[in-house]
Amino acid sequence: MKKQLPFELVYQLSALIISIILVHLVYITVIRPNADAVLELRAEQTAAGEIVENERSLYVVLRDYEQESCFILFFWAFAMMGYKARSTIRERNLQEQALIDVGAGVNILPEDARAYTRPLQALDKEDQQALLPRALMAALNRFASTENVHDGAEAVKTVCESEYERLDSELSMIRYIAWAIPSIGFIGTVRGIGDALGQAYKAVEGDIAGVTASLGVAFNSTFIALVISILLMFLLHQLQLMQERLVLDTQHYCDQQLLRHLRTRTAS
Repeated sequence: MKKQLPFELVYQLSALIISIILVHLVYITVIRPNADAVLELRAEQTAAGEIVENERSLYVVLRDYEQESCFILFFWAFAMMGYKARSTIRERNLQEQALIDVGAGVNILPEDARAYTRPLQALDKEDQQALLPRALMAALNRFASTENVHDGAEAVKTVCESEYERLDSELSMIRYIAWAIPSIGFIGTVRGIGDALGQAYKAVEGDIAGVTASLGVAFNSTFIALVISILLMFLLHQLQLMQERLVLDTQHYCDQQLLRHLRTRTAS
């Protein structure tokens, strides 16, 4: 039997390819043609001895390959965060449902625990893999096996802690991208300064156009990379906050809807 690739991996690879295509398409059709037109106009004005306006053009600021790479990585990370945010919202919606119907004042004995797992087993496969159903199933099964309320509570804690660690580890790629974007900007800085130093002899002769253009590459790439990185880190923080609240709310749900109803015969 052929093993299929995980859907999330396929989604991430597809998102990367689409990001590359769309960003590059925008660059070759909009940004670079307009930037070249602005630079050509400035060169003509300089050659004619006219006063060149110092107003910065957004197209010129965005035109270099480092900025393009930063945007590709940003939209790729944004797509991955969108996927994880959607999954988190879907799991939070499960907390609005009565997955375990326990009336007020009703106690759950160890021999009754298995019966309360049936509504959870009736959920579709995707919902069964969500955090809340897994935590409830683990608590009920552990309580039925050990006839110990504390063991049921520990099962919920273990599932939630492992889920928190899993969610945190799955954000490692996005954190790497958030680190890589400023690094790409600094590569542009090094490249621009290197080009400027290579044209220093022209500046000595009075032609500073090449030097200023190279310095523009250096500072524009860093500026764009830092702005994108700040935005990406903000979105990443919001996603982490959503995931942390999901885990905490799951523990609270299990405590209020299940654990406080668990009783042993000696305790009842």
